[in-house]
Amino acid sequence: MSDDLVERDFTATAPNQLWLTDITEHRTAEGKLYACAVKDVFSNRIVGYSIGPRMKSHLAVAALNDAVARRGARAAAGCTVHSDRGSQFRSRKYQRAIKAHGLFGSMGRVGAAGDNAAMESFFSTLQKNVLNKRRWSSRDELRREIVYWIERTYHRRRRQRRLGKLTPVEYETVYKTTVALAA
Repeated sequence: MSDDLVERDFTATAPNQLWLTDITEHRTAEGKLYACAVKDVFSNRIVGYSIGPRMKSHLAVAALNDAVARRGARAAAGCTVHSDRGSQFRSRKYQRAIKAHGLFGSMGRVGAAGDNAAMESFFSTLQKNVLNKRRWSSRDELRREIVYWIERTYHRRRRQRRLGKLTPVEYETVYKTTVALAA
């Protein structure tokens, strides 16, 4: 089991230092749909996610694997990945994936919602902008809308005050350009 390495300090000075992860659910006419997302604290970018009909450990492992694949194994190695103490994140499969990727696992305290508040804020925004907009007839319909909203709207159009009114993609682009020019 992982200790709380973050202690509510949701800050990072570069990409891939601190990732947050959690799972949300929403009802459709076919039944619930679950989404596990991994967010880079530096830019608020969702660096990995997995969406499925069951809230099992494989959902969390798939989101983590997606994040490592998107960021690159070398760039991700050494990153702290913080979650709540949900069974999916305590599972052997998930803990093995953390170690296999060279990541450091961190978990908030039991019953302390504020220990993962920065990730909860993303899901609150998703809830307001997608999930609660209307009734969803199928899981696939909602899955497509979640992916579209993350990739097109949240990453590329939604300006964030904490990022100097830039989008997560713009913020990372400015950072990479600055680092390249300094080198």
